[in-house]
Amino acid sequence: MHLVIVGNGITGVTCALTVRRLRPDARITLVEGESAHHYARTALMYVYMGHLRPSDIKPYEDWFWAENRLELVHATATALHTADNLLVLDNGATLAYDQLLLATGSESRRPAWPGQHLAGVQGLYGLPDLEAMARDTHGIARGVVVGGGLIGVELAEMLHSRGIEPVVLVRDGHYWASVLPPEEAHLVDLQFEENGVPVRYHTELAEILGDAHGRVRAVRTTRGEEIACQWVGIATGVAPNLTLAQTSAVETDRGILVDELLRTNVPNVYAAGDCAQFRRPAAGEVPIEQLWYTGRMQGETVAHTLCGQPTPYRRGVWFNSAKFFNLEYQTYGQAPAGPTPGLNSFYWEHLGSRAAFRVYFRAEAPHAVVGFNALGLRLRQAVCEQWIRQQAPVAAVLAGLGAANFDAEFAPQHEAAIVAAFNRQFPQQPVALARRRGLFARF
Repeated sequence: MHLVIVGNGITGVTCALTVRRLRPDARITLVEGESAHHYARTALMYVYMGHLRPSDIKPYEDWFWAENRLELVHATATALHTADNLLVLDNGATLAYDQLLLATGSESRRPAWPGQHLAGVQGLYGLPDLEAMARDTHGIARGVVVGGGLIGVELAEMLHSRGIEPVVLVRDGHYWASVLPPEEAHLVDLQFEENGVPVRYHTELAEILGDAHGRVRAVRTTRGEEIACQWVGIATGVAPNLTLAQTSAVETDRGILVDELLRTNVPNVYAAGDCAQFRRPAAGEVPIEQLWYTGRMQGETVAHTLCGQPTPYRRGVWFNSAKFFNLEYQTYGQAPAGPTPGLNSFYWEHLGSRAAFRVYFRAEAPHAVVGFNALGLRLRQAVCEQWIRQQAPVAAVLAGLGAANFDAEFAPQHEAAIVAAFNRQFPQQPVALARRRGLFARF
């Protein structure tokens, strides 16, 4: 079998390594035009900030690929002829395949703003974006970040780390309104304030203004404000990269359409990771998943199917994590941004606004837990997932909350305060806290 994988991100590389383990005799070729090697995309910001060197974000040494008989082709796939099982590359070469995995990832989404073609306007997705940002922000005084999601706060922190003033434009009334409830968003606001980052809420970008040299000089907002700046970061989300798929008979919608085995409509052609869209997502799940861990899981899952072991993709309990300047964030399970029929939520916040905890649970008895948010404190993923899977009652979860505590040994313990606040808010479900913390609290 000759497996060709287009894309050397986490999905493509995970698939390649899993296939190598399952099929030692397979020929495996990875094709990527962006970079000659796999790198940790989530660590790009730390290279810009000087915390890591470019070589530090390469998970595998250069010798690793030959050692594992993985062929790397540094070229861009420009066309796919599925009738002939043939991939066309921009260097004039072609690649024949027996099985093909499209792991083409995402690309930055840009609405059609006037002036977005100017020098100094960009998103942040890959190495070329990092290189452009390092070049175009050198020596500037101010940058404008458009968007209130995870990439937006990353861009703001990156600029701040180099003494550049970031101004953030957010169209909603609070940060990441589609994901965070107002209370959690307020803690992120405090991080912006403490780090001197001005945020304009209820504000969108209307136009990017250029100078005589074709470079950014200012932006104009929908509120009529003109903000002088020398760089604009676009953080309005990403969309599946369909460029290659759309040259072929592979069906696409918002993403490349796949079934639960990650098969496209074309025999021997699969898609996984950011670019894939499930035709029939499972109940409560989204059709397009664009997270590092879901990309890894899909890469491993499709590898089994490619090796003759048909394996449906099952994501399991949703989770995500991030860091907003100095504030860590985790979320597990079902954690809606606003009131949801049939669900209650309990929210606790430390008096100094340095930590917060929210648990979501069914309104009807036995009040099974469905999700968590945590900011400024760490919860054990395995414990939270077990509670959600087992539909544990909220009273039992809070009584044993110490089992999920993953903070450092001498970090403040908040379980007693959380339980006391819950008992005040929900006196009909009194909780007695188990005193032991960490893994030992489970025994």
